[in-house]
Formats: sequence, C-alpha cells, structure tokens
Amino acid sequence: MIVAFYVLVLPFAMANRSAAQTSESVYAITGAKIFILAGDPIDNGTLIIRDGKIAAVGVGIPVPAGAHVIDAKGLQVYPGLFDPVTQMGLSEIAAVSATVDDSELGSFNPNVVASEAILPSSEHILVTRAAGITEVLAAPASGGFDARSKPEILGGQASAIHLAGWTISDMLIKKSAAMVVGWPQMQTRPADSPKGAKSFADAKQEYDKQVQELSDWIERARHYALALNRGSSADYQPDLKLEALVPVTRGELPLLIFASREREIRAAVNFCDARKLKMILAGGAESYKVKDLLRSKNIPVILLPTLTEPSNEDDPYDRLLTQPSELAAAGVKFAFGSFDNSFSRRLGQQAANAVSHGLPYDVALKAVTEYPAEIFGLGDQLGTLESGKVANVIVTDGDPLELTTNVKFLFIKGQLTSTDNKQKSLYERYLNRPKAR
Repeated sequence: MIVAFYVLVLPFAMANRSAAQTSESVYAITGAKIFILAGDPIDNGTLIIRDGKIAAVGVGIPVPAGAHVIDAKGLQVYPGLFDPVTQMGLSEIAAVSATVDDSELGSFNPNVVASEAILPSSEHILVTRAAGITEVLAAPASGGFDARSKPEILGGQASAIHLAGWTISDMLIKKSAAMVVGWPQMQTRPADSPKGAKSFADAKQEYDKQVQELSDWIERARHYALALNRGSSADYQPDLKLEALVPVTRGELPLLIFASREREIRAAVNFCDARKLKMILAGGAESYKVKDLLRSKNIPVILLPTLTEPSNEDDPYDRLLTQPSELAAAGVKFAFGSFDNSFSRRLGQQAANAVSHGLPYDVALKAVTEYPAEIFGLGDQLGTLESGKVANVIVTDGDPLELTTNVKFLFIKGQLTSTDNKQKSLYERYLNRPKAR
C-alpha cells in the first residue's frame, strides 16, 4: 500500500509543488546552446538557477557546489513560451456548463477578476505546459473556441499566471494585467433570420448606444477617482465596479480590446485616444488595414491563430498567415495568442506558420516569449534569459516553434516541473497495448 501511495502521489506532487517548498534548489544547465533573446545565442553555455531566478548565464560560468546539474549537450535552452489570451483555468469542458466559469451575467463587469475563478488543477494546464508554455494570460469573457458565452462589453480583469502551483497564490504573476473589452459590433440581419430582420439603421443605433454606455462607465469612473482623491469615505457611495475602472482612467491598466474588423479597430483606437486610455488590440483580423494607425498610436496587437479561416469569403486563403509579416514590416509590436485552451499547446506552430509566409524567425520567436511579456508590463520579469528574471525556462531537442520538438526539461519559477499529462499517459497506454491475436 505504501509503494502504491508513492507511485500515485509523487508525480502529482512534482507537477504542482510550489517554489516556496523548494526555494533553496539550485540548478545548473550546462553544455547547451542558449537562446537568451536579449542578444546572440550562446554556444556551449551554462545557465544557473537559484531561488526561482536566473542567477547567471554565459560561457565558462562555474557550477555552484551542490547544484543539480543537467547536462544539456546537444540540446537548446529558451525562455518559456507565453500565451497572452486564453481561458486557462476558467473553462475545463466547454460542453459542460458546471466546469465553465469564464464570464458573468450582464454586459458590464469590470470588477470581475480572472484569478478568483481559476482552477489550479485544470487538466488543460498540464497539457499546455508540456508544450513549453510556462505562463499565460487568463482573460474572462474573451470568446474563443472554448467559450460558451458571447464577449461582454466590460468583461473583467485578465490575470497573468504561471502554469504550476497548488494554489492561485503559487501561480499568480499579476492579478490584474488588463481590462477586457469586447468592442461592440454593428451587425445587420436579413428578413429570413431566426431573430428577425435588423436594418442598418437599427444596427447603428444599437452600436452607438453600446459605445455610449462604455463611455459613460469611463466618465463615471473618472468622477469616482476624483472623489477617492479629494474626499473621505463618507462623501461618496462605494462602488466596486467603478473602483475597478479607476486604474484604467489613470492609464495604469490597459484595455485589452477585442475587435477584428477595420471599422471596429479604428473606432476603438479613436475612443481610447480621445480619452487617453492605454489600449492593447486583441484579435485584429484586419490589423493589416490599419497598421500605420496602430504604429502611430503605439498600440500592440495580440493576433488570432494564423491557421484560423479568413474573416471575409473573398480574402486570400493565407490572409492571416501573411498578416504578421506585414505588421512587423510596419513596426507594429504583436504577439500570437491561442484565444482558447484546447489548442494553446500549438502556440509555437502558429508562429512557425507565419515564418513560412515571410515573418522573420527572430520576430516570431519573440512574439511568443519576449513581446507578450512586454505588452503586459512584465518584461522586467519574463520573456528573456537574463540574470535576475524569473526562471521560466525550457530545454528542448530543437526549435520550440516546430511541431516535432520535444521539451526535455521544464522550469517554472526555477523549479523542475513535470511534463506528464493526461494526453501523454493515454498516448503511452495505447501505444503499448497488447496486439490482437
């Protein structure tokens, strides 16, 4: 019974142990080609991890006494990948509502915080990190393949998390990294639609109303911020929703605005520009049409998966595949996102497909590591392999953007983390099943 207990418990414990439990661990990865991304790759390099951080990286670095040494000769070392739009931990089985907690009732919920609802034991987490993804942004009410509900206008606050830890406290990088906004869409309907006809005039009126409501929320939050600064708690009625929007009005918290069409993107940019709000564009299927505007306003983009079908029926089949190279050439900073859970593990391949359509490789690699960290204000902690940064590190047998590459060692917060997961165990189980006689 004791042996059975250890066989069952130890793999799970290794997969989820927190940095606090083993903070004294020191690791030395030696003999590898290290892609630090903050400079040229280092051949036959050494990377030292101590107390959850990168302590040193370079050539000829002495290995500390007592360090756990990983001989990585013939292997490569990279920063862990960063998926900047997911519903990780918020949605387990999309078809089973009891396992989905990715949105709230109503269209305006700025006080909702993703981290409060994240399930640390989600099976999606184990599968995703086995592909070399060490951190993600969990975005409430953001739509996507796994979502059950339509995007809200003010969906709540997205949280940046590590993909390891027993509790959300272990996993949390930044509780509030962005305020999610589903930009209103102007949609008409034909007379034979199940919901009935909707003319352009009616669609425009509904759209204008929703944009005005969003504007009213922002203005009310500005007044609320003034009351917080100038008065005592007895001078105003506490309002959690308005309080959640105060950092947005001060430019401390960006709006992560989901918009795809050119008209929607331009309207969102003008809205934020007029109110001096920080904006990050998510989706952006027609970003290439407004690339000069995005560059001039310094607005970064989280792009849809490159293998998604084009938005318009007369678009070229490779419209989303060629868009990243156009944005890069125009000087627009962007990152690739999965926008769901089920295919987050294919984040690297989304970037690789853009490389085959003109995107420089070094930009593609940064667009799944360094750039998403910078876009959400985490560049001082993540995204490159530099001394002092959090040791989210992967050791691979090849290019992490290639489908055939395997992650040999995975470090999250400086701790060696298991790559075991349900899909791997099922694969091994059926690979080794007895042959039929």
